[in-house]
Amino acid sequence: MSEFVMVPEARDYHPTNAYWLARASNLAYEKDNSVIEREVAQWGLHYQDCSMSGTQAYLAWNDGCVIVAFRGTESDELEDWMTDARIRLVPGPRGQVHRGFQEALDDVWERLSSALSEIRRSPETGQSLWFTGHSLGAALATLAVARLRLFPPPQPVTALYTFGQPRVGDTEFATRFDSNMGKETFRVVNNNDIVARVPFRRLGYCHVGQTIYFDSDGKRRGEMSWLEKLKDRIEGRFDDLLKPGTDGVKDHAMRDYIACLEKELSRA
Repeated sequence: MSEFVMVPEARDYHPTNAYWLARASNLAYEKDNSVIEREVAQWGLHYQDCSMSGTQAYLAWNDGCVIVAFRGTESDELEDWMTDARIRLVPGPRGQVHRGFQEALDDVWERLSSALSEIRRSPETGQSLWFTGHSLGAALATLAVARLRLFPPPQPVTALYTFGQPRVGDTEFATRFDSNMGKETFRVVNNNDIVARVPFRRLGYCHVGQTIYFDSDGKRRGEMSWLEKLKDRIEGRFDDLLKPGTDGVKDHAMRDYIACLEKELSRA
């Protein structure tokens, strides 16, 4: 799909929205801001870098929409985010959240929220607002939406699409978040993606939103039982036995998420 388009009237998961937000998430990994600016310009969007310290985020917008995209983690950074010091639950928006994720969002929040206020029009007449990210970026996007929606005065957010998202907070946080934004939150998971299963539930963590699951064949599946998901994950690992690397890590790659979404659009 070469022509950028978002479908703000879609209240359920929409493959077109997922595809372009995955592209935006992938673009957040680019270290050269001029490359990001040129790419989003081809989509017909303006660009503003909002990165601070170690947290990378950008805004892309036109008269119809605003996209907020957060950069995720490189493979060698992932372990650092799961250390005891960072994984500890601390007070967050209406519940307990991952300390490291919250601190990373704090670094960029003032600059990001200020830029967002300047760019957005009146909610009644202006742009739709989308948040997205992959891996760490998915966690930051979720916490950013929580701050906008759960702290007064609540601000309108069209939808949140995340890819390979780790768990962000505890059960109280997830319950409050889902009661407010759960129907507009789509957590895309590629088969055996290991990051989508950490931090572990036994540490008090809980996922938010609706799971959009792509199986070992790269096809989106509807509601699946625990046993069906287990069977599919085993099949994914078996198919991967003779390939280099770990299946759970490879399934986390943003390029694989985009490939699944491209297949879905080609079948539409």
